[in-house]
Amino acid sequence: MNKGAGGEASRSFPPLPERLPVDVFDSHCHLDMAETPVTEALASARAAGIARIVTIGCDLPSSRFAVETADEFENVYAGVAMHPNDTTGITDAVLHDIEALAAHPKVRAIGETGLDYYRDWAPKDDQHRSFRAHIAIAKRTGKALVIHDREAHDDVLRILREEGAPERVVFHCFSGDAAMAKVCAERGYLMSFAGNVTFKNAEPLREALRAAPLDLLLVETDAPFLTPLPHRGKPNASYLIPHTVRFMAEVKGVDLAELCTAISANGERAFGAW
Repeated sequence: MNKGAGGEASRSFPPLPERLPVDVFDSHCHLDMAETPVTEALASARAAGIARIVTIGCDLPSSRFAVETADEFENVYAGVAMHPNDTTGITDAVLHDIEALAAHPKVRAIGETGLDYYRDWAPKDDQHRSFRAHIAIAKRTGKALVIHDREAHDDVLRILREEGAPERVVFHCFSGDAAMAKVCAERGYLMSFAGNVTFKNAEPLREALRAAPLDLLLVETDAPFLTPLPHRGKPNASYLIPHTVRFMAEVKGVDLAELCTAISANGERAFGAW
């Protein structure tokens, strides 16, 4: 989640885009923040070729919501964590509760966790302690680690190296440059691109996309944030992923169906079979 991003936007939703030729999934969204009921969000996503969704927690209430929603809907998985901006004074009791939630079989991710140096909402020491603890939880539970990394690339990579990364690591809303993409590729970290890769001022992000191997790519909305062009400024939702995927295929110079197939395979490798 890009907490604090964006301003007031028109609340009218964009039209349904052309369906993708091969189903993909939204690797990161926040159904608890959706302006429509979950049933409607899932129906519109399916109509656009987004068959599955990972809904992500940022604190205990949203993590509980994610677990409950995943438990109710077959095509939804959950991620549970404390967002780095919500780690001020984080306690062992809170971390214990996150790990307890992670025991649910529909929880397939520990995240979003990581570091956020763009906002100063939590001291760095607390963010670091929380991130290290979430890495340990991911390794103990065998879940994928979903990372929020905002202007903290060096420290995120360093802490992963120091702690020993889990088997599966996903950089949510990848925000690094081509050099960082190459480092992530060398370490086998998955890189999930969101609608901001379509923004006009995002050429460094597009260079990172070009550098990222096809077998390490994911796509996400981070909905309701980061709506892709041509609908930037409107509320985001999983059904708008086709805009991002088509743009990614053009940037990568690959066939759209090939990219969709790779994204789906990468997602199953990251989060398990559906």
